[in-house]
Amino acid sequence: MPGSPEPWTPAARRVLPAMRAWRMAFHQEPELSLHEERTREKVVGALKELNIPYRTFDDVAGVVGLIGADRPGPVVALRADMDGLPITERTGLPFESKFPGRMHACGHDVHMACLLGAAAIMSRAPRPLAGPVKLIFQPAEEEGGRGGALPLIERGCLEDPKVEFVVGQHVEPGVPLGSVGWKVGPFMAAADHFRLVVRGHGGHASTPHQGPDAIVVASEIVVGLQTLVSRIRDPLDPVVVSVGSVHGGTRNNILPDEVVLEGTVRTLNPTTRSTMESALRRRVRAIAASVGARVRIEYIHGYPSVFNDPETTRTVATAIGREFGKDHAVEIEHPIMGAEDFSQYLLRAPGTFLSLGVGVPGPRASLHSATFAPDERALVIGAATLAAAAEGLQGGGA
Repeated sequence: MPGSPEPWTPAARRVLPAMRAWRMAFHQEPELSLHEERTREKVVGALKELNIPYRTFDDVAGVVGLIGADRPGPVVALRADMDGLPITERTGLPFESKFPGRMHACGHDVHMACLLGAAAIMSRAPRPLAGPVKLIFQPAEEEGGRGGALPLIERGCLEDPKVEFVVGQHVEPGVPLGSVGWKVGPFMAAADHFRLVVRGHGGHASTPHQGPDAIVVASEIVVGLQTLVSRIRDPLDPVVVSVGSVHGGTRNNILPDEVVLEGTVRTLNPTTRSTMESALRRRVRAIAASVGARVRIEYIHGYPSVFNDPETTRTVATAIGREFGKDHAVEIEHPIMGAEDFSQYLLRAPGTFLSLGVGVPGPRASLHSATFAPDERALVIGAATLAAAAEGLQGGGA
């Protein structure tokens, strides 16, 4: 039967030194979204060492490798993201970022090292997998608007050969080290962005009666938006509306002409996503009109929600349980209101997005934190997880 004659974990342990070196190289030189050129070269160098053919693109810093192009079984794509964040690192690690103001604070360095580790053990397995495996190294996941998945999809990363299943994973401090989290159905939220420009009548702070006070109107809008969650949607349907930026005014005794509000709307259900946009527009216009103010509304759709295909997810969960023991395949109870452009792949092929347990305690546990430092032992689990998922989806490992 195709597939590894032994569990993938021992093979992943054997390539841990290489994964550690790859992770350290990525971590020391993080690059921000849409600027991952040096990171791409590191990925390409590793794939060359592994004798894995790959494809790059002139205008997008992604890399797509391919193992076993001539194999007849289902084509499985495995994805890792590449970009860092604009954060100054404070981990104290011996391989801290060399670039002040840039850090791999979301674990993408771990994701890339795990995918390269999986590539190493799959390409060297005594018994090859039943079908081709695509290795998608994707830039710009943190970009938050268009992202990097869609540009790679537009350039054919899911074609030639056509991908039949897609799997990704993300480090998760809330899942114990040695375990992998999975969830059927809605897993992560759609993330939309709004920008509201409130126009009032500027002037002296002692005469606010002479026209709409843009700061007061903006304040009413912030409060009014909170009732969208409590009074517009089903309480069993998770929604988040947050205003994260308020800008207006120059000093204490001057009323500004304009206040700018920016925020996000997070939803899991596509119908709710549309309903919330319409409701927000109505509420904002009504509040502004009630006091004679004007408002310009910009509403930008970001990443869709991550919806894990039930059959694919259960197949992968079974493979994880077989690899590490059933107790280490942890079913996640509640969805996450964070967003991921892995959702773009799931709109085009059945697949699943997993949570790789890193078991980080205390202040190091927060993603996007200057102190985030996942346990490197998760590299072995992450590489074995990806290999086991590919094998399971191709009908092996029984």
